Amino acid sequence: MGIRPGRAIRDMDKVAWTRYSKSKPRKSYIKAMPHQDLQQFRMGIRKDDYGLVLSLEAQEDVILRDNAIESARQSANKLLEKTIPNNYYFIVRIFPHHVIRENKMIAGAGADRLQKGMRQSFGRPTDKAARVYSGGPLFTVHTYKQHETLIKEALNRARKKLSGTFKIVE
Repeated sequence: MGIRPGRAIRDMDKVAWTRYSKSKPRKSYIKAMPHQDLQQFRMGIRKDDYGLVLSLEAQEDVILRDNAIESARQSANKLLEKTIPNNYYFIVRIFPHHVIRENKMIAGAGADRLQKGMRQSFGRPTDKAARVYSGGPLFTVHTYKQHETLIKEALNRARKKLSGTFKIVE
């Protein structure tokens, strides 16, 4: 079985039981942290003379998995690397802290005698996600004014990979 659909993730207004402590492991709700799909947060070269800053902002509260954010980052960065190398600075503005848990169920004959269903279910950590609130920036790109249409195209490609509604803001 693959990744569960986005509607299976918890609501934004509920408490995220995601405490993970290396220094005090007995206080952790999560005993083992899932792997991190999102590895790079800053791309390109930082220069002081960039005259344009464009951001991709959320228009509604949404929970985004780290693999979706990584996919959007790669699609935008690939276009920028190919067309304007060394003339932009790309920043991922959020970090996936939210741990997604799943109560895996046994399927097949006799499974009802082996499993208790949802009784006292807490679930095992399977993936990470980021909570993005309305008006919060997801990506920010610093560049020169002449590359504006190209940056908008890159952010538009990234927007198509994400669930929820986003807009490009100067």
